[in-house]
Amino acid sequence: MKPLTRSPHYFALLLLALATALCAQPSPYAVFPAAEPPYYRKQYAASTTPGELVYAANFTLWVPPGVNVLRGVIVHQHGCGEGSCKSGLTGAYDLHWQALAKQHDCALLSPAYEQPDKADCQLWCDPRKGSAVAFQRALSDLGAQSGHPELATVPWALWGHSGGANWAGAMTLLQPDRVAAAWLRSGAPSVVAAPGKPTPYAIADAATQVPLMCNLGTLEGVTVREGRFAGVWGGVETFFTTMRAQGALIAVAVDPLTSHECGNQRYLAIPWFDACLTARLPAKRGSPLRSISASAGLLAPLHAGEPKIVAPVPADKFSGPKEKSIWLPNEASARAWTQYVTDTAVTDTTPPPAPTHVRVTGRQLTWIAEADLESGLAHFIIERDGQVIATHPEKSNNPRGRPIVQGRQYSDTPNQPLVPMTFNDATAAAGQHYTYRVIAVNTVGLRSP
Repeated sequence: MKPLTRSPHYFALLLLALATALCAQPSPYAVFPAAEPPYYRKQYAASTTPGELVYAANFTLWVPPGVNVLRGVIVHQHGCGEGSCKSGLTGAYDLHWQALAKQHDCALLSPAYEQPDKADCQLWCDPRKGSAVAFQRALSDLGAQSGHPELATVPWALWGHSGGANWAGAMTLLQPDRVAAAWLRSGAPSVVAAPGKPTPYAIADAATQVPLMCNLGTLEGVTVREGRFAGVWGGVETFFTTMRAQGALIAVAVDPLTSHECGNQRYLAIPWFDACLTARLPAKRGSPLRSISASAGLLAPLHAGEPKIVAPVPADKFSGPKEKSIWLPNEASARAWTQYVTDTAVTDTTPPPAPTHVRVTGRQLTWIAEADLESGLAHFIIERDGQVIATHPEKSNNPRGRPIVQGRQYSDTPNQPLVPMTFNDATAAAGQHYTYRVIAVNTVGLRSP
């Protein structure tokens, strides 16, 4: 029997088939839901060019419907690790952060850097290694895609968790003229040389004029000095004291309930950003960011696990050493800060907006809802003929903070799949006429009209 032989063309076709099959496998960073207006997405392959990003990346943008000209972009940046990077895929769909963006005619952007499991996080969370270039390229491309070319030049409000906090703080130091405010959860960039740390960033005078909030859990080295995240406080404290010594508008908010998870931080972060954007965004697009006088804010002693919390007071009435004080932009954010560092129970007296566009098709009920700016959304109440028949979703548990309608992943982004605003009334009788109402409930229990 003659041995089986194959031509070189056969093996070439076989290799092509294998490559095609591998490419057809679903990516671990499969993107869903689809980005249809008002959502937009750009995806970039990993680069081998020196100075460019070595990881592939997705950037998802939400633009408030009806906005004519964007005044800024709010960036929600995930942390390190494959799981956190995947969680960035849903950040732009967060109804609560959308409420903040809409309030200020801003877009909401959520990057997702495709860092493989156990790969080096510094290759993206250090913006000098390509992520800054990729970020600004995405703003330009998404601006063209969405019909908002101004996106390439508007100011940034940066929120970051863990490695994302390093990134947000570093971007502030690198390009302070572009940053309206930055929130750093559980991380901070290096500003002092230390063994094993990246090259420290310089602190320009302009960076000291950017409102900054350093936020971390008390179990990250503040009151508990052992464990995986016990070293976080040391880096944050160094960043805070170095910046504050140069007059920076910076504060620290220690979450008394958590470790590295985000907990209830958004109920302080969103009102804080609201105050900063109100003060900083220019009335005319293209004008520089407005400055804030340090004397216009409120000061309080740095609180890092001490039993007594001293409430903030106007800057001209503060008697302690200012280089050891925290700075807050207004009275509302100062009240929220005091509540947050006590027990994270930031209060709210405003009900959420009422759901709109309620429709019934057969037994299927659909609606549209926006979140309460202060407290987000916890769930919906479904009424039929004046009687409550369901809550939606049935469970809105959030192990990392208040129960919230979209749930929460580790980097404080909505769960996948997204919770739909639909309800199937399985008990409705065929041919029967019913009247339905949908009521929104925020995370402090207040109901919409």
